[in-house]
Amino acid sequence: MPRLLDKYKNEVVPALQEKFGYKSPMQIPKLVKVVLNMGVGDIRENPKAIESAANDMALIAGQKAVVTKAKKSVAAFKIREGMNIGCKVTIRGNRMYEFVDKLFNVALPRVRDFRGVNPNSFDGRGNFTMGVREQLIFPEIDYDKVDKVRGMDITFVTTAKSDEEAKELLSLLGMPFARS
Repeated sequence: MPRLLDKYKNEVVPALQEKFGYKSPMQIPKLVKVVLNMGVGDIRENPKAIESAANDMALIAGQKAVVTKAKKSVAAFKIREGMNIGCKVTIRGNRMYEFVDKLFNVALPRVRDFRGVNPNSFDGRGNFTMGVREQLIFPEIDYDKVDKVRGMDITFVTTAKSDEEAKELLSLLGMPFARS
């Protein structure tokens, strides 16, 4: 069992139940999935960029990345419908808890001038999205083999009904929110 899942069951669930007064254990919010998304902007100049981005994401997530395609043509960005424009990974289950543990305890402290995660990035339905400027903060990425530094979006999807519940869930799991 992943360390963070054990912490969720033994520490987070009782704390959430006490704070919000849930009657049923099924009301207690939990983490459903984590989605990593990386856009590759230099695909026109370097067609191999999508492969290296997908390989980096596979190393970070522990599973193969899916290449995403453009839904519409955008003339201003010289993008045609169906072109490869990025990659994404959806992580669930034990692998998700291991990734979140690694993100909170290893990767985020490696960010330069890190003062915490912006607590205002909730969507109103209990989901949280944050951005990472470079993939080098993850320990799996070898600095010498990186062709270009790329950022990514990380979305935490929860069963929480409100942003307050989701924020409490993530902070009890160990998310380092900035003081506001």
